[in-house]
Amino acid sequence: MSGRVRLTLGAWAATLMAACALLPLVRPATWIVQAAFLLAVQSGVGAAARRVPLARPLTVAAQAVVTVALLTFVFAREQALAGLVPGPEALDRFAILLRQGGDDIARYAIPAPLESDGIRLMLVGGVLIIGLLVDTLAVTFRSAAPAGLPLLALYSVAAGLSDGDADWLWFLVAAAGYLMLLLAEGRDRLSQWGRVFGGAPRTAGEEPSSALAPVRTGRRIGVVALGIALVVPLGLPAMNGGLLDSVGTGAGAGTGGGGTISAVNPLVSLRDSLNVDEDRQVLSVKTKMADVSDLYLRIVSLDDFDGTTWKPSRRSITAVPDGTFPTPVGLGPDVKRTEVDSTVTAADWYAQDWLPMPYPPSGVDIKGNWRYEPLGMTLVGDHGQNTRGLTYQVKSLDVQPTAEQLASAGPPPASLERDFTKLPDSLPAVVGRTARQVTAGAGNPYDQAVKLQDWFTVTGGFEYDTQVQVGSGSEGIARFLKDKQGFCVHFSFTMAAMARSLGIPARVAVGFAPGSPQADGSVSVGLRDAHAWPELYFEGVGWTRFEPTPNRGSMPPYTLPEDSGSSVPDAARPTETSSAAPSAAPSASESCTPEQKKLDGGCGSESPQAALPTDDDGPRWYALLGWALAGLAVLALPLAPMLWRTRTRAVRLGAHGRGEADAAPRTLTLWQELTDTAWDFGIPPDESLTPRKAAARIVRLGELDETAAASVHRVANAVEQVLYAPRPRPTAGLTEDVRRAAAGLSAAVGRGARLRAVLAPRSTVRVVWAVSAWWSSVRARVLAARPTWRKASGQQG
Repeated sequence: MSGRVRLTLGAWAATLMAACALLPLVRPATWIVQAAFLLAVQSGVGAAARRVPLARPLTVAAQAVVTVALLTFVFAREQALAGLVPGPEALDRFAILLRQGGDDIARYAIPAPLESDGIRLMLVGGVLIIGLLVDTLAVTFRSAAPAGLPLLALYSVAAGLSDGDADWLWFLVAAAGYLMLLLAEGRDRLSQWGRVFGGAPRTAGEEPSSALAPVRTGRRIGVVALGIALVVPLGLPAMNGGLLDSVGTGAGAGTGGGGTISAVNPLVSLRDSLNVDEDRQVLSVKTKMADVSDLYLRIVSLDDFDGTTWKPSRRSITAVPDGTFPTPVGLGPDVKRTEVDSTVTAADWYAQDWLPMPYPPSGVDIKGNWRYEPLGMTLVGDHGQNTRGLTYQVKSLDVQPTAEQLASAGPPPASLERDFTKLPDSLPAVVGRTARQVTAGAGNPYDQAVKLQDWFTVTGGFEYDTQVQVGSGSEGIARFLKDKQGFCVHFSFTMAAMARSLGIPARVAVGFAPGSPQADGSVSVGLRDAHAWPELYFEGVGWTRFEPTPNRGSMPPYTLPEDSGSSVPDAARPTETSSAAPSAAPSASESCTPEQKKLDGGCGSESPQAALPTDDDGPRWYALLGWALAGLAVLALPLAPMLWRTRTRAVRLGAHGRGEADAAPRTLTLWQELTDTAWDFGIPPDESLTPRKAAARIVRLGELDETAAASVHRVANAVEQVLYAPRPRPTAGLTEDVRRAAAGLSAAVGRGARLRAVLAPRSTVRVVWAVSAWWSSVRARVLAARPTWRKASGQQG
């Protein structure tokens, strides 16, 4: 096995072994087989390009083009030209898949299900990119040591996301792959020096050593270093806090009361949750609340609006208070409240960093590493802590303000008003203008808030639709106000922005709407109960929930008129269904009855973005191989002249026999290379001239300098010597003479002529001549054999 092949296999194996660290992140692990095959094709293209040989940049470019073609065939062949060449539609498909993969990563716990092509694209595409980098560094540029950096990056990503106890095993596998790559490079370098002597001399009959001494030494060093890397960290003290901890997975530093939590966006999967085909249970709640239609489970509040979306600000976090939590900001003593006990159990698959709780919480009993954010009164997991499979108890306040208390609320504190009424300059003017039109005649902020809620739910003509596309950015709100179609995110975002434009402090809460009561007295909260709603601040009451989304959740009692003839939906009815109990489905249009499943073969997802088409079985390996070879042929066709000329030049200038018997063929081959090079630069050969006159013609037409001209004449003299001398002798230095002549021809022409000589060399017409001569000979043999066939046929007849 040659050194190049050994290095190529080593790079392929090292990349694949490092990619094994990603196996615990996704189930099932079948993606690794697909990645291994595509990585082998990528490595094979690199080996073939180096065999030609191509220049190093062209080798990398060829591998990159084939990689893009392979990914296009696997993930976007229906949108691509001939299934391989990506166009605008294929690029859009890739963007959708990457966005979907990011959403799925944020939504699922580890191990995530390998159901969407988004996660598969991230895994396979990432492995191919790392494989290309490793192959380029280790094989193309013959420097295996720096190839450890992309391998380390691949392992680090996997180790940073994994929370298993077998990380050391994957480190061992990845490190072994890197050491194997280093050993392959070392063996290749040693082989270039010929036989290496090491160790004591062997006696007669003694078996040769199984490995050369330098190779044995390298193996021992690698094994010792690997052992140190695995064992030494076990004896070192843990490094918590400080700079190292600030980049970890935790929400804060150390175990004390300090630290901050960065802004994250918990809305990335809310739309997908509302459109799932199967409404899986997320939480089970047992509560003593008298009316469970008001049991909202709040995860986090979003108070930073940048014109594009709402997100939580960067807030300080502390240790979870022992005993009773502080009184919520703004809640006065004269407001009626009742403390409610609730027990919440999270599903084994539901891993949420934020703790779902009724608002406002007054105490939490939970195990694990949790921190407390005082302003939002939320709990966030610390250093990888999440809700998966947890059962916890929450004491919360059922605050029951009256309409009079809200209407008579005083002005909010200046700092709170400043922070929670900020609006970006990019917000369309139609938002504030519409808010003032809707609330015209309102006497106070409370009346304004109720008018906004009634406009969205009853009088404004809005429709609840999870499939609607309203665009992104600040223009999305204007589009929503015009089309009046959307789901909870659009309603809550827009009402909060409109409230801020009126000077009312507002934020958006994300969590779950009331779930469905069960026979055992518990409340089942499903994926389709995911919800967002606005919270407005009133001094003396605090942050107060409103519900602008039609047919979702429940209308707060303090926003309903006292007379029974109101057209506002009943507060005791969380959603419009055939049952009085809360429904897991967001609307009747989204339900799927058993009869529909039998007649239609099942109900599809409500949102094309939530359920992209997938092929469970995937393409067959032989079909993939066939398309890959066809794609390579299509890509190589325009480059065929350049590839043929490059290969021919390498063969002609390569090593040949040095004896007298080899002098004539070697010299004539070099002469043909010289004349073909001149042809490529615009000097066609003249077979009627002697070598000496042909050389003079090349020098004259090529305008060569003295050095290049002398090289041409030396080659011509060598040709005459082997043609006419009784005993031809080899001439030293002819290869370098041909190279100098080629350099002189290249220097004498312009950039366009040089580019044509490389990409479309004229001398490749010899291939056509050769094919034509072969066909003529075949045709002549067929015609010559035809009388024999006729004669035999006549005798038989």
